[in-house]
Amino acid sequence: MNRRAVGLVTIVAVAVIVVAAAAMYFWGPRNRALQNASQSPVIGKAQVGRPAPNFEVATTAGLFTLSAARKPVFLEVFATWCPHCQRETAVINRLYRRYGSAVNFVGVSGSDTGMDGSSPASENDVLNWVRRFNAAYPVAYDPLMAVANLYLQGGFPTYAIIGRDKRVAYLNSGELSYGDLAAALRRVL
Repeated sequence: MNRRAVGLVTIVAVAVIVVAAAAMYFWGPRNRALQNASQSPVIGKAQVGRPAPNFEVATTAGLFTLSAARKPVFLEVFATWCPHCQRETAVINRLYRRYGSAVNFVGVSGSDTGMDGSSPASENDVLNWVRRFNAAYPVAYDPLMAVANLYLQGGFPTYAIIGRDKRVAYLNSGELSYGDLAAALRRVL
């Protein structure tokens, strides 16, 4: 082979490797796990079976403190800009109507980006999200993202179900069905 042919073969081989690497990055197993979640760089400290990290937030229904809760807790860490979180509001509303008397529900903002995807998150942004998506359950703005730093699992929304014993019974991220979340709730009742 002459130099020109070797150069052409080398360029084609490099291009194939670059395309394969890009395909693995964008469509590989790492992203399949979060295909129904909006990604976040945060992985919280909470772990299933371990004591739930305590938190306190001012919600649309008043102050909520995990350590003072006498019922199991359904926690959602969401982002107002997240389309999965926006759609999941209807699922959580349905769960809240069914289990709200037996379980404490609380949604907590976990992103510093507002609903428009470019402005900073604010209390007003979260309240607009509550109104726009008709969130019936208590929701809190967490400007320091303390709850996200404790519970977020790398994707929005993240759900944590905490038993009466204050241990994390369930932890998952993404757009989940009513049936899956209801089954997880029934395990702590």
